[in-house]
This record gives sequence, structure tokens and C-alpha cells, in this order.
Amino acid sequence: MKYLFCIGLIWSIAILNVNAYSQAAMGDEVFLDSVLTIQEINVVANKHQKEIIKPQTLSGVELERLNSHSVADALRYFSGVQLKDYGGIGGIKTVNIRSMGTNHVGVFYNGIQLGNAQNGQVDLGRYSLENVEEISLYNGQKSNIFQSAKDFASSSAIYIYTKRPTFGHGRNYNVMVQMKTGSFGLANPSIIWSQRLTDNISMSANAEYTYANGRYKFRYRRLQLNGDVAYDTTATRQNGDVEALRAEMGLYGRIQNGRWNLNGYFYTSERGIPGAIVNNVFRRGERQWDKSAFGQGAFEKKFSNSYSLKLSGKFAWDYSNYLRDDKKELYLNNHYYQKEVYFSVANLFSINNWWTVSASADLQWNTMAADLTDFAYPTRWTQLGAIATAMNFKHVGLQASLLGTFIQESTRSRKIYTAGPNRHEFSPAAFINYRPFDSDWLEIYGFFKKIFRMPTFNDLYYTEIGNADLEPEYTYQYDIGISISRQLGHSFFDFVSIKTDAYYNLVKNKIIAYPTGKQFRWTMINLGKVRIAGVEVSGDVAAHIEKVRMKLHTQYTFQRARDYTDPADSFYGDQIPYIPRHSISVSYNANYRGWDFNYSFIYTGERYNEQENNLYNFEPPWFTHDMSLSKEFTINNVSLKLIGELNNVFNQAYEVIHNYPMPGRNFRLTAKISI
Repeated sequence: MKYLFCIGLIWSIAILNVNAYSQAAMGDEVFLDSVLTIQEINVVANKHQKEIIKPQTLSGVELERLNSHSVADALRYFSGVQLKDYGGIGGIKTVNIRSMGTNHVGVFYNGIQLGNAQNGQVDLGRYSLENVEEISLYNGQKSNIFQSAKDFASSSAIYIYTKRPTFGHGRNYNVMVQMKTGSFGLANPSIIWSQRLTDNISMSANAEYTYANGRYKFRYRRLQLNGDVAYDTTATRQNGDVEALRAEMGLYGRIQNGRWNLNGYFYTSERGIPGAIVNNVFRRGERQWDKSAFGQGAFEKKFSNSYSLKLSGKFAWDYSNYLRDDKKELYLNNHYYQKEVYFSVANLFSINNWWTVSASADLQWNTMAADLTDFAYPTRWTQLGAIATAMNFKHVGLQASLLGTFIQESTRSRKIYTAGPNRHEFSPAAFINYRPFDSDWLEIYGFFKKIFRMPTFNDLYYTEIGNADLEPEYTYQYDIGISISRQLGHSFFDFVSIKTDAYYNLVKNKIIAYPTGKQFRWTMINLGKVRIAGVEVSGDVAAHIEKVRMKLHTQYTFQRARDYTDPADSFYGDQIPYIPRHSISVSYNANYRGWDFNYSFIYTGERYNEQENNLYNFEPPWFTHDMSLSKEFTINNVSLKLIGELNNVFNQAYEVIHNYPMPGRNFRLTAKISI
């Protein structure tokens, strides 16, 4: 009943707005922000600064065309990305880039990092694509040196930018209402409303509700080592339901030679955590309740041709309740609370038309509480300082940065827990880009970066497992690549590009769980060493046949990520768990007079679910085919878009994580009204 009420409310708002606008603005020019894509103009950037290494980016209409429900789904189409998906709409989704581990990925939302001091992982399934304008993936770090110190502090970074309000001539508001339904009992209404408040201030508000029962049929099949069938069962996945509400609001302002913004975010959900399917036992699993809220803002201004300033800040609060009520396991009902306060100041100095220097300083405070017995109640203070320089000549671009990180920790339960020691680390990085020709159609580039990630609160203080003496994990990254892109103006081909990267990463002091010798007693230690070598190739082709526009995007990744921790281990030199050697994605789009056809293919090669690469731990390759067809209509200056999607077209049975079966063939229908 709750989601039916939300659906009725949102559609009532849509109908009222359609009627009012049809009567009041008949014949006026209408701006449809779901159709037009306007590139953002950075009013304070140095015009001579170029990106040393271009990111992988999905934006605007291209992002809408993918058969993706969340940010995590869209990232599957980037090179070097491994997505951990525990199944269904409500399943937790985290991302690993170039095999360095989820905790080495920084996720930035409108320019400020999303944090989770408890376990260091960001559930990207929480972030819908409905209000997202652009997603970018940077290896190493973002090329723009005018940024916070936090932007320099990850091995790789994902940037998510929501839609900023834009208005056509004579327009003061835009409304987009959308309804999705489909398999698994999906009901997903959403609304985005943007309003011009003054000539220089605008507002955007959006809300989205998601409900799904998460039930889908799957095939569970296991073979013995001799090849005999141990289990072969078809069943229905249980406890994969989700009910979630997301609401956001933003204020955006322009000032002379600058801009500012304030954003608020709220998310609440209840979901089942579908358990692993083991030995033909289908347990109900666990449940989890989450609440998350943050407010953040940024101010940016160019004071002169030689100096620009950027200020940003954030307050975040997170709550989670984990319940395990299974008679065959230990009963758990744990509540966790996190708080974060963050402030950053960044300065950009333009020495001349080819040389810029930046200096930034950040301060962050994290604390965590829980209702566990003898909990540590940790608090962490983090100070970051970064200096960077960029030099752009006619054919060569250079960037270098040095990040200093200073960390102090304390715990409330000092008699039981010893706080981790104070840390200070320095992290250098250097980037180069060479453009042999004036037109920049050919670019050769490379970078080196040393960076680390701190142990999480769980690593340090989890009851009877945490180890306060853990050292940070260090990564050493090396990359060299070449990019070719040309506008062709051919009778058939319009554009072609290809990009190839070869990289080598070394992860030292990897944090792992290790048995202490006592039954059921484990602890966290620094033991691991992983060497990662890989090649990424991606290409784009755009073409046309008369009025039919077509675009093809492909990417291929090869990775060897091996464990070189201890030569005495039986798995020494083996591929680390869940990292495929080969992965491929293909997406194709054809557009004709408002009709859009989209096809995508994803292939993930063979993997192993444990450290030892043997037949028992082998995970077979999996692949999916997805298709969609959409048509846009304009009625009385109101846009109506209808979309039909068919995912996993050939009903492939597969698992991303061992014993967590993924959905088979499923569909989704969408109706979108823009006024």
C-alpha cells in the first residue's frame, strides 16, 4: 500500500503539471532537459590547462541508453572494472578497479568523497541513475590539479555528477516524472523538479521510491571433482526484497567569475540479504536497515587571472541495523552509527599561460558507535595537504603532485582497546602526455603514483578480530597508454577512436584475515603482496546511413593479478580470487526519428573463488545480452518517452559471487514525462 500511494501521488503531480502547462504555455519554446545535453562550463578553470589523461566517461543521452538501474550497473561498461554483485535489485554492489581492492577506490559525489570509515566500502547500488548527468572513472587521479587534497588520495576514483538545473528561453521550471515496473515485483516511481529562483540562483529537487520482492528463479548446479553431478536444482530466490526511498535537494548559484552550490541527500531502506546457496540448503538469510543523510556545499571563484579559490565542506550521518535471526546460527541484532565532518580549501595560482600551481588542505573527523559488547568507539582525525603543478606546452603536458596525510586515532574503551598509532605518509605522483601533432588526434601518456589506504575501523577494532597495529596498504601504480581519435566526415563513418593502456600495480602490506590457532578465532594482519599486470583496449565508432545514427563501443581487459605473499603457500603465484583474466563489453546504439535501439553484451572470463587455483574453486565464465527499445513523442510541447528493456535475453544462469545466483531473463518498462 505504501508504494501504491507514492505512485499515485507522483502521477497526480505529473497530470496536474501537464494540464497547467498545456493551457498556460501553448506554443512557447520548451526546453527538454531529457533530450538536450549541455556541457558544463567551468568558469574558474585555467583555459590553458588540459587533461593529461582523459577519463572513461558516460554522460547525458549515452548514460540513459544503457540497460542500467544504478551507478554500479553502469560501471560494468568501463575497462578494468570488476563489480561485486550479490544478486537482485537489493543486493549489495561494490566495485574493484584494476584488482587493487574495493577500499582503494574513491567515490566522489558532486566533487566530495563518499565515506564509510567502518569497512571502507561504498554500496553503489544506493545511487540511482535517474538524477545523474555524468559518471567518470580516473586511474591514478583526476588530471585537474585545482581540487581538494582528498582527490589525490586514492589509487583510482569514480566521479558522479548529478544534473544541474538548466532552462530554455522564457522557462522558469522543468519537471520530469518517471515510472518503472518490471520483473521481481518492481515499482520504481521518481520525480525531478528544477526551478529558477532568481537570475543567478536555481533549485533542483528529486525523489525516488523503489520496491521489489526480489524473487526470481535460478538453477543451482554443482559438480563433484570427478565430474559427477552433486546437485541440480531449480528454485526461487528468497529474501532478496528491497524497499528504499531516496530524496535529494540542491541550490545552485552563480556569482561574478564563480559559482556555489548546496546539496542535501537522504536515503532509507529495508532489505533482505539473500544468503549463500550451499549444499542445496536455501536459508532465509539476514535483513538490514540503512539510513544515510549528508549535507555538502562548495564555493568556487576566480579572483584574478592569477588566483582562484575553492572551498567545500560536508557533514554526514549513517545508521545501519544488521539482523541475523536463524536458529541454526548465532543470533545477532547489531546497530552501527557513523558521523563524518569534512572541510577543504584549495588554491590555484596561474604563474603564466602554461604553468599553474595548486595547494590544498583538508580536515576530516570520523567517529563510530555501536551497541556491541566492549565496543571500541573509535575516533579518527585526518589532515591532508597537497601541492601540485601542471605545465602545458604545445606538444607536452606535465603534472606532478605530493600528498601528505596525517592521522590520529583514539578509542573510548582504552582499558580494552589500544588505539592505532598516529600515522604520517607522503604520496607522490607524476603524469605526462605527449601530442606529436597540432590537432591532438594522437596522444601518448603515462603516470606513476604511490598511494596507501588506511585500515578501516573494522580492521582495527572489530571485536576479537581487529588489530590496532595494522600498517596501511600501499599501492605502486605504473601506466603507459596511447589514444587515437579522429573526426572522419565520411559518407558512412563519422568518428573513430581507440585507446590502449598497459599497466603494472604492486600492492604491499595487504590486509587479510588470518587464523590465530584457536578455534573460531581470527585476526587481521599485514601479510599480502599482489602483483598486477594488465592491458586495456577500448574503441568507439560512430556512423550513419542517411538519417540512421549508429554508435558502437567496445572494451577488452586482460589481467594477471597474482598473490606473491609467501613462497611456501600452495597458492603462491596464483590468480587472486574473483579476478578474471579476460573481460569484454560491447554496447551498440541506433537512432532513427525518435526511435532508439540499444544492445549490450558483457562477458567475464573464468575466475577462482578462493586463493588456490584448482578445479574445486573454479568459477566458469558468464555473459549476458541486454536489449532495449524506446520511442519519444511530443504532445502539446510535452515530451513522453516509452522504454522497453529485456535483460539477460538468453536466460544465462551465472554467478558473480560464488553461491549467489543472479537473475535470469527479466524485463523493465518505463514511462517518462518531461514538461
